[in-house]
Amino acid sequence: MVNRRYKPIQRASRRRWLAAAVLLTVLIMGEFLFYAWCRVQCLQAGYAINALLQQNQKLNALQSSLRVELSRLKAPKRIVGIARQKLGLEMPRPDQVITIR
Repeated sequence: MVNRRYKPIQRASRRRWLAAAVLLTVLIMGEFLFYAWCRVQCLQAGYAINALLQQNQKLNALQSSLRVELSRLKAPKRIVGIARQKLGLEMPRPDQVITIR
């Protein structure tokens, strides 16, 4: 009779142990999945940062070349040449200049 009393207790303790083992396994798997997700997010952020840095370098090079072109287009010799050749303008003669005070 003693054995019959302990069988429900043994079954209950086995169920508790199995439930605890399943819960522990689920928690460990959850931690591994969370760690993997964090690593993937970190890698994706790194790739995005790298792509943006490359784009920034390209844009800086473009800006530099555009500044050079702008200074070339603003050159006084070029403007005077266009004014004379395309527009037919000339420097004013001294008698055409009026000083306003």
